[in-house]
Amino acid sequence: MTSNPVTSTPILRTTLAWSGIVTAVLAVLAGVVGYLAGGTNGLWSGLVGVLVAAVFLAITGISILIANRWYGDDLYVPIFFGVVLGGWLLKFVVFIVALLLLRGQPWIDTTVFFLAVVVSVLASLAVDVVVLLKMRVPQIDVELPSADPDDDGGITPSGDSGTPRV
Repeated sequence: MTSNPVTSTPILRTTLAWSGIVTAVLAVLAGVVGYLAGGTNGLWSGLVGVLVAAVFLAITGISILIANRWYGDDLYVPIFFGVVLGGWLLKFVVFIVALLLLRGQPWIDTTVFFLAVVVSVLASLAVDVVVLLKMRVPQIDVELPSADPDDDGGITPSGDSGTPRV
């Protein structure tokens, strides 16, 4: 593995950090609104809805960050797709388990739960858009030559061989 960062890494890290902050705010709001709408059951439904959405949305970003650690390796592409596919399979398994565990629970207010999930997904999409619009990312991944003439094989920025002129 090399230490060459992929340009998506800072974007994903920023997105995950901001999504964590937005999730905390949404959890408080969903809890309060859920409590006002459905009492204690609404409170728990709102909190669980925000949590479920946050976990599902974070799995993809985290899996890509993990896969990017192999950037520069000969097996980077198969490792990347294997890790991301594994993340999607993990989401599928977690989704089935969550459905089985939450189905028919007496403390779930389905309307509050549904609205909490939808608002969380929309907020996450808004965070993604804002981060992508605000990040300054180069269009191509290149490594520019060093300004030090000793580091670039004797070629100076003017293009000559570095030999002194008389």
